[in-house]
Amino acid sequence: MVKIGMMIGDRYEILEKIGTGGMSDVYKAKCHKLNRFVAVKVLKQEFGENANFVSKFRIEAQAAAGLMHPNIVNVYDVGEEGGIHYIVMELVEGITLKKYIEKKARLSYKEAVSIAIQICMGIEAAHNNHIIHRDIKPQNIIISKDGKVKVTDFGIAKAATSNTITSNVMGSVHYTSPEQARGGYSDEKSDIYSLGITLFEMLTGRVPFNGETTVAIAIKHIQEDLPLVRDYVMEIPSSVEGIVQKCCQKSPDRRYQSMGELVADLKQSLMNPDGFVVAGSNMDTQAGTRMISEEDMAQIKRKTAPREMVYEEPVRQREAGLRLNTETIPEEYIEEEYEEDTHSRMEKITTILAIVAGVIICIIIIVLMGKIMGFFNHESSVPAPSSSQGPIISDPIIEDSEEPLVRPSESFSEEIEVASVPYVLDLTYEEAFNTLSDAGFKIKREESYSTEVSKGLVMSQVPAQGESAPLGSEVVVTVSIGVSENQVKMPNLIGLDEMDATVVLTEAGLSVKSVAHVHSDEVPKDLVCYQGESQGKYLEKGTAVDIKISKGPEVATYKCNISIEAPTKEEAPDYVAGNVIQVALVTDEGKFLIDTNVTSFPVTVNSYGITSSGGTIEFYYTITTPGETITDPATGEQITMPAEIDTKSFSRRVEFVQE
Repeated sequence: MVKIGMMIGDRYEILEKIGTGGMSDVYKAKCHKLNRFVAVKVLKQEFGENANFVSKFRIEAQAAAGLMHPNIVNVYDVGEEGGIHYIVMELVEGITLKKYIEKKARLSYKEAVSIAIQICMGIEAAHNNHIIHRDIKPQNIIISKDGKVKVTDFGIAKAATSNTITSNVMGSVHYTSPEQARGGYSDEKSDIYSLGITLFEMLTGRVPFNGETTVAIAIKHIQEDLPLVRDYVMEIPSSVEGIVQKCCQKSPDRRYQSMGELVADLKQSLMNPDGFVVAGSNMDTQAGTRMISEEDMAQIKRKTAPREMVYEEPVRQREAGLRLNTETIPEEYIEEEYEEDTHSRMEKITTILAIVAGVIICIIIIVLMGKIMGFFNHESSVPAPSSSQGPIISDPIIEDSEEPLVRPSESFSEEIEVASVPYVLDLTYEEAFNTLSDAGFKIKREESYSTEVSKGLVMSQVPAQGESAPLGSEVVVTVSIGVSENQVKMPNLIGLDEMDATVVLTEAGLSVKSVAHVHSDEVPKDLVCYQGESQGKYLEKGTAVDIKISKGPEVATYKCNISIEAPTKEEAPDYVAGNVIQVALVTDEGKFLIDTNVTSFPVTVNSYGITSSGGTIEFYYTITTPGETITDPATGEQITMPAEIDTKSFSRRVEFVQE
């Protein structure tokens, strides 16, 4: 059993539980070997002795362990210790895309497309490693606090061979492809279909197909046309509509054939949303809906019926007060179908409570009206109020109270009490309400956009902190509703190439105003070294931003305008004027400015655009010693000795002038 503070694998210290699922719990831990925080996914104890669950748990680790990508939750380690089976993963602080959609109701098309691009890039990395995810859905996408999108949960992924692989895994039925629903093969294009459904939900806030059972939903994936996104949100561009339709074609051959193709169209839709037309996005009879066959229906039921039976049986056990056998419940049913059942029951309970509350309110209104009209006149036995009191008001809600409610008359006078207004800035509205109420003040809420105060927090108050105000008086608090929809945050472009910078600006709702090329000592050549607006600054949508592209460090250039004089006696004491001498001027980088033989001086050099600050003048000349005739003392023969040639050299240093 995992406990807070325990050490796993002699390196992972368990700090806190951060999540739980049907099969496993997730803990935040610290890796003492690499001094970093990680997430440790631990198989629940009740499943640890089940070979099937352990096998699935290990498959998840093996499927994802070889993937390292910024848009994938990376797996670092996997192991087993004392019956505890665990996977060590990258720790991502954030929320699932499902919760993000629920929080915002629906996303703007630019935000949805931007998220989809990052999802595609993560899945593309898996596909390039011959791994198909098979369960793409918003619940398996995490958005970190810094906005990075990461794909997780490769629990039903399998490594693909050269052939497609048949899988019995249905995945989450709301996002499953038609071929998965029929129990057929799954390949990369099945992930593309599921991503299309996910993009549909991001844009509209709802899934395209729904039903009371998984069978009903699966049949809709096979048989019914995908609804048009613009039937729900009119302002969605036609290019984005076309992308969703092409992703979700019934026939895999008519979908995008790779994530790379999909990413290219998504980027085009951002740059030219209304002008870009997606090829092959229109449905035709070959790729459209078809009547489901009896064989298809039987196969779908074989895939789903056992799961529904397994789900319904624990419900009956709960109703009968029996112990729930969670070992037989598939993880996705614990997390999804039981949740739908719970929501249905809650809706019924809420309806009943609303009816009861309505009846009670009607009774109260009738009693109040009766008292006003005199039908329930029980005040005859109550003494008349004294002159120091206002009229006594009976309230049916507190009829059993021993103390009557007394309202002051207009002539009633009392000294007004005042108090210091408490500080409520940067609190949530609920916290501010409680603070002011406890201090004896009323609260009036107003709302305003803010680029500095987070959404939901109080950004101003009137009267201000510390000011005196009568108890019971009104304090106006203005609550931030976040950044205006017409304002966007300026991204960081430094270090991107021109194309990527343009895409990032477009995704943010901005555009490029002008592009200039300048020298930069800090940023490498061909990358953005300057942006006209600061990172993090909020701008109006559509604002055009200047960017500058680095030409690399600026290189100083020099010129050489000199006259080379003849060698001096100190430099070449045996040089004879008029003899041939080789003169070469070489820069410090090894470039020859001149290299020539001369017999007279001065030698003029005029050279420009030199990248070295100086150089060396090299002189080479020869001295010839004539041969002589000698007599061989042994033979008396005359012998002529050859002349001797000696090559000599010297050099001079020269500094150039900067241009």
